[in-house]
Amino acid sequence: MNTSENTQLIKSIATELGFSFCGVSKAEFLEEEAPRLEQWLKRGYAGKMNYLERNFDQRLDPRLLVSDAKSVISLVYNYYPKKDLTEKSNLKIAKYAYGEDYHFVVKDKLKIFMERIQKEIGEVNGRAFVDSAPVHERAWAAKSGLGWVGKNSLLLNRGLGSFFFLAELIVDLDLDYDGPVKDYCGTCTACMDACPTDAIPQPYVVDGSKCISYFTIELKEEIPVEKKGQFENWIFGCDICQDVCPWNRFSQPNKESRFEPHSDLEKMKRDDWQEITEEVFQKLFKKSAVKRTKLSGLRRNVSFIAG
Repeated sequence: MNTSENTQLIKSIATELGFSFCGVSKAEFLEEEAPRLEQWLKRGYAGKMNYLERNFDQRLDPRLLVSDAKSVISLVYNYYPKKDLTEKSNLKIAKYAYGEDYHFVVKDKLKIFMERIQKEIGEVNGRAFVDSAPVHERAWAAKSGLGWVGKNSLLLNRGLGSFFFLAELIVDLDLDYDGPVKDYCGTCTACMDACPTDAIPQPYVVDGSKCISYFTIELKEEIPVEKKGQFENWIFGCDICQDVCPWNRFSQPNKESRFEPHSDLEKMKRDDWQEITEEVFQKLFKKSAVKRTKLSGLRRNVSFIAG
C-alpha cells in the first residue's frame, strides 16, 4: 500500500478500536515547545514533580524514543462519564478516575493497534505511549489537528471538549501528515477566573505547583496549611477548569464499560469518606487511578478538606 492508503487504514483502525479522533504528524524536534518547556521548568511550575525535568531531550524529540521514527500517531479516547458523581457527593474525585485506570484500558487498545498495523501493513517498528513516558502529548495532538491547547493548558476539541485521554504510537512509517487547527478560546477566561488556587497565572500557562490535582495526587508530603479552604472539596484531582470551559458543553458520555465506576462510589457520603477503611478503598478503587495516592494519601486529602 502507498502512504495515503496506510494513513487511511490507520485512521480506520483507530475508529474501530473506539478512539474518537486520530491525527498524524511528522516525528521531528519540537522546536517551538523547547523554550516554553525550559522556561516553565525554570519558574518552578513543576513543583516536586522532578520526573518532568528528566529526559528533557526525549520529551521534545520522538526519534530519541523510537529509532528511525517517521510519524507520531496521536489519538483521543473519551472518558466523559454518563453521570457526574460530584453532583451528589460532598467530596469529589476527578471524572477520569471513576473507573478502571486509563493506563490499562488505553494501553490494551494500543497493543491491539500495533498488532493490526504489523499484520496489515507489514514490519513496522514502533512504541505505544499513554502518559507513561517523556512524550509531549498535547503538543503532538495539537500538531496533528486533534484540537488546540487551551488557556488551561489542556487540549480542547470543538466536537468533544477536553474530557479525554491522549495516546500516541510513534512508528518508523511514512504517513500523510495532518496540520494544526486554529485556537478557538477567543477572549474567554472562564478557566482562569474559576481556579480557586490561581494556578493559571497567564493564558496557556499552568503553575503545576499550585494546581489542586498536584496537591491531592502528586505531592507526597503534607499539604501546606495556607491552602486550607481553597480546594472546593476535591479530594483526588480536580475538574474545575474543565467543568467551566464552554467547549465541554459538547462532551459526550463515553462508551467504555471499563470506565464505569463501582456502584458503591456514587453512594459515598462525607462520613463514609472520613471513615474509609482499607477494605472499602480496595473495593472501590481496585484498578483505579486513585490507587496512586494509596489509602494514606486519600485519607490525608479527606482530612485536609473535611477535618
